Amino acid sequence: MGYVDDAFVKLKSTLEIGKTEREFAARQHNQIRDHVRASWTLKEDFLTGSYRRETKTKKLKDVDIFVVIDGEGPQSSLRQLGPAAVLEDLAAVLRPKYSDVYVDDMACVIGFGRDDEIMSFEIVPAFDRIDGGYEIPDTRTGDWISTDPRIHHEMTTAKNVLCDGKFVPFVKMIKGLNRHLDEPVKTSFLLEVMAQGIVIEPFGEYPDEIRWFLATAVEQIHEPWPDPAGLGPDVNTLSKLQRDVASMALTAALDVAEKAIELTADGHERDAVEKWRELFGWRMPRP
Repeated sequence: MGYVDDAFVKLKSTLEIGKTEREFAARQHNQIRDHVRASWTLKEDFLTGSYRRETKTKKLKDVDIFVVIDGEGPQSSLRQLGPAAVLEDLAAVLRPKYSDVYVDDMACVIGFGRDDEIMSFEIVPAFDRIDGGYEIPDTRTGDWISTDPRIHHEMTTAKNVLCDGKFVPFVKMIKGLNRHLDEPVKTSFLLEVMAQGIVIEPFGEYPDEIRWFLATAVEQIHEPWPDPAGLGPDVNTLSKLQRDVASMALTAALDVAEKAIELTADGHERDAVEKWRELFGWRMPRP
């Protein structure tokens, strides 16, 4: 194994959620779900989002929990009262137990402080959708959004199989890169959706795949990127200015990646790793 290959192995390891973090997350999300079930009549509740898809990078933040309200239970009337009402009702359920609770656009967020391994959980209230999937609140529009996170999970799993288990680590790498660059692409789910469309099987070496992703994303960050489940609105909610800024950041990152690959081709692997570290920082330890 070469020096660059070893660096990417270490990068992959650094981005993985550790055993201690997973155990802490399991304790917290189970307690939260139990607490909501004690007050609300639910049809089901489950983990979702990047944590469920295993594309979450550490430190853990915004671990998503879906709580699906029983459409015939005592909370069913919240559907008619609207997104803001259901989120405020959920916040009222959570606040007696958790000190740091606030209402976001589509969820109630429980914060655990800067020093904890788990930074926050997002509890998303949902109702079953008549034609399949779920409806979740969106206080920005005052309406309900159709979605199905289980389809997102299935698509990620299938893509990972087609890529010989390398797609999930690759998504984590792209997220780590984006975070090191101060997140020019928002949200991280947009990065995942773009990766679904940009990555082509068979999956190659990580450096080449990162270069290909960046080269393609420079232009395609301007595209709408629809919900892969075919239910919700476009995933790309960036404004034109934000898309222009993201494209410039991706272009600069592409230049760094190309130089790193050139250094490797010329036999300067240690210099190549230092160049890659401009994109990943501490997340890529030196071999």
